[in-house]
Amino acid sequence: MPMRRRRQHSVDIWPGFVDALGNLLIILIFVLMVFVVAQFFLGQTLSGREEALARVTRQITEMTDLLNMEKSANADLRTSVSRLSSQLASANARIEELSENERRNAEAGQRLNDDIAALRALKDKLEREITEKDRQLADQSGRLNEQTQISEQERAQAALLREQLAALQQEMARLGDALDAAEKTNKEQQVQISDLGRQLNRALATKVAELQKYRSEFFGRLRGLLGDRSDIRIEGDRFVFQSEVLFDTGSAELNPEGQKQIAALASTLTQLAKEIPPDIDWILRVDGHTDRRPINTALFRSNWDLSAARAISVVNFLSAHGIPPQRLAAAGFGEYQPLAAGNDEPSMRKNRRIELKLDQR
Repeated sequence: MPMRRRRQHSVDIWPGFVDALGNLLIILIFVLMVFVVAQFFLGQTLSGREEALARVTRQITEMTDLLNMEKSANADLRTSVSRLSSQLASANARIEELSENERRNAEAGQRLNDDIAALRALKDKLEREITEKDRQLADQSGRLNEQTQISEQERAQAALLREQLAALQQEMARLGDALDAAEKTNKEQQVQISDLGRQLNRALATKVAELQKYRSEFFGRLRGLLGDRSDIRIEGDRFVFQSEVLFDTGSAELNPEGQKQIAALASTLTQLAKEIPPDIDWILRVDGHTDRRPINTALFRSNWDLSAARAISVVNFLSAHGIPPQRLAAAGFGEYQPLAAGNDEPSMRKNRRIELKLDQR
């Protein structure tokens, strides 16, 4: 009896153990499936990234080739500019030399004209004296026997005067030839000056075109740096800031936002200045403009004063941030150069502005 009761009260754990092993096996199979699926998607992702990396590598290689080409073109351009500058300096020296020769020829021609005029006056005087002597000889022909000695002397004087007149005529002919030669030389020099002037104009046109390239690059960099804002825009060859971006109402001191924008401009211009050849005499002009509403305060008696003070404030800030002072200029136009003719607030806002122009001095 006791042994039977012990068999009845013993617990059979084998079915539970089998269930636990089955559940564990299911979990392992599920984990393996998740791992396989994860490995599959991870492989796909890595494959896409490798393709993207290869594509980016190709783009970087292409951009490097383009950059090398641009550097080569830039080096050629600088060589051409240097050669053109040398030719321009030679042309200027030649023009100065020809101008000096022209001035000397003009002075020599004037002296020749004065000498010719003096010789002509002397010729007229001698001709009048000869005529007078001939008349006296004619009057004295009846008294020839009585005045033989006097007549011989007068004839000798007349012959001497005729010789002097012939010599004067030869000298006048020589001076006339010299004057003709001087006029011919002057005409040839005028042609040379005209040719040099055309060469100079072509050289200046080349410089203006090159400065236009750097101006476009400058504006493009500023546009990319400052973003596409309605209160900062490009008008023709000028970069325009609305006054509200840089200054508070009635003030000529740059506000924090204005200092930030002008500092970015100074950084861009400093980088670009390193690329501009030294023979291009460029300058950044800062123009201040106001609307037509009058102002009369203790600091500013008129819109002219306010616009000039704002332009000078921008110039001082640029100079303090590394732009050479000799490359800067400030001008105030007051309300006299409006962009919009209306009296409404949008027109007034458009006319209140600071304009920047990269120009040749």
